[in-house]
Amino acid sequence: MKILVLSWEFPPRIVGGIARHVGELYPEIVSLGHEVHLITVEYGQCPHYEVVEGIYVHRVAADPHNDFFNWISSLNESMAKQGSKLLAEDPDFDLIHAHDWLVGDAAIILKHNFKVPLIATIHATEFGRHNGIHTSIQEYISGKERTLAHEAWRVIVCTEYMRREVNQVLRTPWDKIDVIFNGIRAEKKIPDANFDFWGFRRQFAHDHEKIVYYVGRMTYEKGVTVLLSAAPKVIAEMGGNVKFVLIGGGNTEELKHKASYLGIWQSCYFTGFMPDRDLDKFQTVADCAVFPSLYEPFGIVALESFASRVPVVVSDTCGLPEVVQHNKTGIVTQTNNPESLAWGILEILKNPSYGNWLVENAYADLATRFTWEGISKQTEAVYQQVAGERSQVDWS
Repeated sequence: MKILVLSWEFPPRIVGGIARHVGELYPEIVSLGHEVHLITVEYGQCPHYEVVEGIYVHRVAADPHNDFFNWISSLNESMAKQGSKLLAEDPDFDLIHAHDWLVGDAAIILKHNFKVPLIATIHATEFGRHNGIHTSIQEYISGKERTLAHEAWRVIVCTEYMRREVNQVLRTPWDKIDVIFNGIRAEKKIPDANFDFWGFRRQFAHDHEKIVYYVGRMTYEKGVTVLLSAAPKVIAEMGGNVKFVLIGGGNTEELKHKASYLGIWQSCYFTGFMPDRDLDKFQTVADCAVFPSLYEPFGIVALESFASRVPVVVSDTCGLPEVVQHNKTGIVTQTNNPESLAWGILEILKNPSYGNWLVENAYADLATRFTWEGISKQTEAVYQQVAGERSQVDWS
């Protein structure tokens, strides 16, 4: 089977979870015997064409001087042009797979022009990110999501929660939606034998300090303000022997101001963006990972902590309780509740043996539910279903 994939994120260009999803799923799809061509946006010094883990990667330009929405328009124009070239040269492509609304326009054009069925993965919705649609910009984005889901032959989502959300918000028929979890390559988190554990750790905290960390985008829906509000109680009960490390790019000025206002500035470390090679090391030296999201369709970051053998505390929003099983593979706390979040963190920090038990359960769960090998086979089954149905259709 030959598949054309469109994604606005692909390593080393990492904005959110889509890059990791796409970058780790498709090598497994290739290993199943399929040919994958991926169109994405150009990035740094990366070549415009290369083969990455068996994936034929085509990077296209988007006008960097445009504002965000004009940039998206420029990107889709370039993607449609490159996709048209590939599909015109080779009529044997079986499927187009688009990842989120940002590449939807190009995917829909290619679908209709070349009569190739489209599959869409909806990783999140604008409605969910903002707890409703409140502005004309949000309505525009939600409309794009709805159109992509409507045009797709089938829609893939990452949790049962997202299936309900896409069904209700985007009005996608229930039986058109497939639930396939995200995954992780756990072996990537195994530290090098020569890794200087304490030397690396001392870049972030003193030896006597427990490290509690968050990694992700510094946006409202990620709940970082909730974590900061929970921090004073944790710091007080731990006698000040704790350091909160907040990892991720974006505008952190308001968060830093809040940390100063709460009197916890000395116990916080805002690292900014951290490359994967350093993040992989960092996660092995931490004592507790916290993801207090207000909206989280899945939470790949939780899996990364599982793989790094770090105990996890999350909120009970959206898809997170499907990923983290309370009192088995982590602690699930009440969303937007600093008291509940502080309780969860303290349960980990004060009870190391309990934390270790959670870690062992979580690591075992990776092999049961979250391997890319299993996920790729589930994705392949969707591909085969669509290809089979397409073969029975006179699309003229």
